[in-house]
Amino acid sequence: MRQGHSVSHSRQDETPEAKARWFRSLTMADRMRVLCDVTDLALSVNPALPEMRRAEPASGRIQVLRLSDIGEEGPGDSGEV
Repeated sequence: MRQGHSVSHSRQDETPEAKARWFRSLTMADRMRVLCDVTDLALSVNPALPEMRRAEPASGRIQVLRLSDIGEEGPGDSGEV
């Protein structure tokens, strides 16, 4: 174990904020090591992971509104609820 690091059993050290503080305290080299370790773990559990289908674009599920599409009134200004 590296000097200055210790093991904690406190629930407060397991919050997302505490984990983010810990991660920010790492050097870039250590952050990359963590990334590689997590990637290695994921691949060891599921070797087919690289061949899995990628996420698809969300076309058709997201509506893009432009101010010119709604005229002078802003969204919600037409009295509709």
